[in-house]
Amino acid sequence: MRKIPSVDQVLAAPAVVDLLRTEPRPVVVRAIRACLDEIRTEVRGSKDNGRPVPGASDVAAQVARSVRLEVRGLRRVLNATGVVLHTNLGRARLADSAVRAVQEVASGACDLEFDLVTGKRSSRGRILERRLVQMTDAEGALVVNNNAGALVLALNELARGREVIVSRGELVEIGGSFRLPDVMERTGARLREVGTTNRTHVRDYENAIGPETAMLLKVHRSNFRQEGFVTEPTLAELVELGRRYDLTVLHDLGSGALWEMPPLRDEPLVPGSLASGVDLVTFSGDKLLGGPQAGILLGREPLIERLRKNPLARALRIDKFTIAALAATLDLLEDPDRAQTDVPVLRALGAEPAELAGRAEAMVRALDGCPALRARTTEALSEVGGGAVPAEGLPTTVVALSHETLSPDELAGELRAAEPPVIGRIAGGELLLDPRSLDRAEDEECVEAIRARLAGSAGGGR
Repeated sequence: MRKIPSVDQVLAAPAVVDLLRTEPRPVVVRAIRACLDEIRTEVRGSKDNGRPVPGASDVAAQVARSVRLEVRGLRRVLNATGVVLHTNLGRARLADSAVRAVQEVASGACDLEFDLVTGKRSSRGRILERRLVQMTDAEGALVVNNNAGALVLALNELARGREVIVSRGELVEIGGSFRLPDVMERTGARLREVGTTNRTHVRDYENAIGPETAMLLKVHRSNFRQEGFVTEPTLAELVELGRRYDLTVLHDLGSGALWEMPPLRDEPLVPGSLASGVDLVTFSGDKLLGGPQAGILLGREPLIERLRKNPLARALRIDKFTIAALAATLDLLEDPDRAQTDVPVLRALGAEPAELAGRAEAMVRALDGCPALRARTTEALSEVGGGAVPAEGLPTTVVALSHETLSPDELAGELRAAEPPVIGRIAGGELLLDPRSLDRAEDEECVEAIRARLAGSAGGGR
């Protein structure tokens, strides 16, 4: 026990001295004490009296890693999983112009709810709403904090206490085990299921319509696909039925693609949904739109105005950072050719196989000589991710890593401890790194992080 270093000894170790340049001293001291308490507990419970006790430098290294991983807030990581819209890793990477827009409004005051012409208070969503209407020819627009929030707001305002008819084949479960029926229940609307899992007809909707019916809801199955003996009404057919019975028709698109792209086969488009005459469309801002997390509602202006006045609209409203980032993203999306190169999500989805192969080969060459590491290229499939375009693999070339002493899981753990952390995926007994989900500028950074971690982890962490 006397060999266990003191708090002052650990504070004087180089790793902690360096840590204190960026982290608060009370946070570091708490981490040191917690680490030393763990060591004391292990020593008391150990039957091996000859077991070496960690020195001050060893404790300092452990504390530095603990503080950087657990005490600090969100950390930037390198997404080499091949999943472009990885929900666990933050979904859409923002365009450079969107990042600059956020930095500008974050560094001082801004005209969030202020009209510079009249000098009076104004609506915080006015800029986005005007731009969305111009881009899509919708009558009205409203932006809230995410697509689930958009759906909740619409159901609460337009169907509270009444029935919403939806196909059983569209009762989806979204991330975090949240299910559409459960979300609908919280809005005060009553769910009326029609059809079967694989086949629903227009007559099923019509037969279910009664005095308590308020809405026909169509949900795009953005996170799974049905094939085989399946049938579903077109959106146009539901719109015609809704008009005949004076019912609101809402299309929950989820992903929100504005135009066709080769990787987005069969993905419904926002303009197409609006052109069908649907009353409301909802979709996400941080999926195929390539912007920040947001829920976008487009449709008939009288309905949008009702949603805007609902008390929940304030609870679900977006902040100045979302407005700045989404406005900058929409600027790029006005020009599809520019968007393909400047919006990271669209750039990644449109990357050519030959380009990805060249990047993977360059990474393999740069990893040559890394201790105990073997790297090779192999063909694989990337994913769009984010619950968008299910089962649509995108051809890619990945860097396949194996290690002389580490299992794939152990190697993945070592790379998660790199600076910055490198996140890949395991398949076929190897750790795969896919350049599609990395920005081109991150390729070299990824290689350097791997080399530094494996060189400095005592033989790969053993």
